[in-house]
Amino acid sequence: MRSYYKKSPCASFKSGGSTAAWTRKEGKSESGGLNQKGVDSYRRENPGSKLKTAVTTKPSKLKKGSKAAKRRKSFCARMKGMKKRNTSSKTANDPNSRINKSLRKWNC
Repeated sequence: MRSYYKKSPCASFKSGGSTAAWTRKEGKSESGGLNQKGVDSYRRENPGSKLKTAVTTKPSKLKKGSKAAKRRKSFCARMKGMKKRNTSSKTANDPNSRINKSLRKWNC
């Protein structure tokens, strides 16, 4: 019999019955975003992905117009828009929410 349902990347299970690290606490950084283990597991599940860890260098230390500076600027603009449109006032003001932690980590 043919299966008409596709598996989502998050639903694929490895031996041992657990999901990928990027969906669990061990793949997430305490200070926001994904850690290296989370990025590696995401790239394994999504071949061709160019996901990288955060640009944590202070903006004053980044060379203006460099790849890292452009990436940081783009991320900050994107996430600030998401925060404005997709979060409740409670989440937007919570310093421990994932979105606020990641914005702090990227020095936005």
